[in-house]
Amino acid sequence: MGRDHYVGIAIVAVALASGGCVSSGKFKDMEAQKNTEITSLQQQNHALEGEKEALEQRQAELQRNFDQLQQQAGSLAVEKAMVSSDSARQKAQYEALLRQLSKEAAKGQLQIRQYQNMLTVDLAEQIFFDSGRATLKKTGKDVLKKVGEALKGYDDKLIWVVGHTDNVPVAKSLQGTFPTNWELSVARATNVVRFLQETGVPPEHMVASGRAEYDPVASNDTPEGRQKNRRIAIILIDQNLVSSLVPQRQ
Repeated sequence: MGRDHYVGIAIVAVALASGGCVSSGKFKDMEAQKNTEITSLQQQNHALEGEKEALEQRQAELQRNFDQLQQQAGSLAVEKAMVSSDSARQKAQYEALLRQLSKEAAKGQLQIRQYQNMLTVDLAEQIFFDSGRATLKKTGKDVLKKVGEALKGYDDKLIWVVGHTDNVPVAKSLQGTFPTNWELSVARATNVVRFLQETGVPPEHMVASGRAEYDPVASNDTPEGRQKNRRIAIILIDQNLVSSLVPQRQ
């Protein structure tokens, strides 16, 4: 190879070397810029991954909520059907009891009422007891026999018998037996329960209690009001309702 050839190579090498120094600086700047962009993109990607994960969690939570709402909707539909069924059953029971005791109700010896999960038979006190007494009169026993027959078909009910009085104190001559209206009201309810048991009503389905004058249905300021307040209430309550309110024995 000739001298001129070597000189040409040297010139090219110098030119390449000189061009290489400039390109290297630019490359480093470009490399730094690209690294910054890459870092930024990586950070954005990381943020997007976090958002994606959060969205997936939110989607899963929404799905769980949706599933719960579907279950609740199903439960509500069942409850609605049960309530509707219970209402129909309560109405049928009320109508059946009213039919069985229609004659007594027509005579004013008793009154039958329906309230939510309860049926109530209010007995007129003057038919069952003399003033200040707790012994059942014959007229009262005749009516109670029919009431007892009607109650035998309600095994799903708790039969709560409650004695009520007006606010007139017990006569002094009778206070040795009944010091107050508390004792009188409880004794009357207890005697009604005992008689119903004799007619065949299961005793384990019955409760006797007294409210004295403290649950009036009318004013005690008039004879008519006091007469309404002197009564025996026979309340039929769903056993399921009672079980939910009373702690169960272990």
